[in-house]
Amino acid sequence: MLEATALSKSYNGTIALHPLDLRIEPGEIFCLLGANGAGKTTTINLFLNFIPPTSGTAKIGGLDVVQQPLESKRLLAYIPEQVMLYKNLTGIENLEYFTSLAGGSHTKTELMGFLEGAGLARTDADKRVGAYSKGMRQKVGIAIAIAKKARALLLDEPTSGLDPKASNEFSELLKKLSGAGAAILMATHDLFRAKETGTRVGIMKHGHLVAQYSTSELGHADLERIYLEHMHD
Repeated sequence: MLEATALSKSYNGTIALHPLDLRIEPGEIFCLLGANGAGKTTTINLFLNFIPPTSGTAKIGGLDVVQQPLESKRLLAYIPEQVMLYKNLTGIENLEYFTSLAGGSHTKTELMGFLEGAGLARTDADKRVGAYSKGMRQKVGIAIAIAKKARALLLDEPTSGLDPKASNEFSELLKKLSGAGAAILMATHDLFRAKETGTRVGIMKHGHLVAQYSTSELGHADLERIYLEHMHD
């Protein structure tokens, strides 16, 4: 569902991402770990077609994101560190607006169902987003993904600044979406969350994907040890 082939990015001769080969299947949650500047956000921005690759291709559902930007974006939902919503609109009004942009038309009941599916309380759906916590904003982001029937999700540091309860709820939502067949790529600093949520983890350093593991074969302590070893190399 998500595929990078020799995907690379340089800025004025500085390499932000060395040629990357990566495949993420439907139902997988792939967590990219690494320090700031390791190339995690660059990778996500290339899949989003926010920046052009220096070489190689990024594909979503077999569609080249540069050649077929509109078609590939239809398959996709993106949740950045700060979900961009309109503060003066309520949760349900934001959802209605963003799903209509994607060509969807839903009844109020359907919209409320998407929000409840994303774990947002019915009473919060009618509040203005300006009063929302980060966790609540993200639930609207997830509801947009559910409404769009997104087959691929790209997430950049989604759990930073969330309290443990909100972070745990977020993980459960991601598992639900991957269980329904979405392919998920998540950049994170959170080793614990990566181990809890991810089916696979990749460690990035200086623009290289230096290691990949299946989380089922790692304990928490193993992942921390391996990560720190790579950081010290």
